[in-house]
Amino acid sequence: MTTEKMMKSMDMMSMDMKLMQECMEACTAAEQAATMCADAGSGDNMGKMMSMCANTADMTNTMMRMMMRPMGYDMASMMGMLQATAMMCRACADECMMHAEMSDHCKMCAEVCMNCAAACEALMASMPVAG
Repeated sequence: MTTEKMMKSMDMMSMDMKLMQECMEACTAAEQAATMCADAGSGDNMGKMMSMCANTADMTNTMMRMMMRPMGYDMASMMGMLQATAMMCRACADECMMHAEMSDHCKMCAEVCMNCAAACEALMASMPVAG
């Protein structure tokens, strides 16, 4: 059974299932790209980039896993986590873009992280207002 089918069978607090699936896929892609980028980084002035990528990989994995646990949803914490993930992805993308001219993996990581940030923001925009 696919994740999307499982999500449809659960109470997902009026969440947009298509946007949620896209966000989970974007988080998974960002986790993978950031992990590989951090591992491939070497040389002068790459320490910050490597740490940013490692932190992004951890954060996007946590975000994806949180979305897969609807029984524990709290709209305020979900919104905060999505916002933090989007911010982390943008910060990682900015850092990786500083190395994009000399590193294809940094350029690819930046693109994937920007996509993840956009997916998190799209999901946030679709969420019912907590209150």
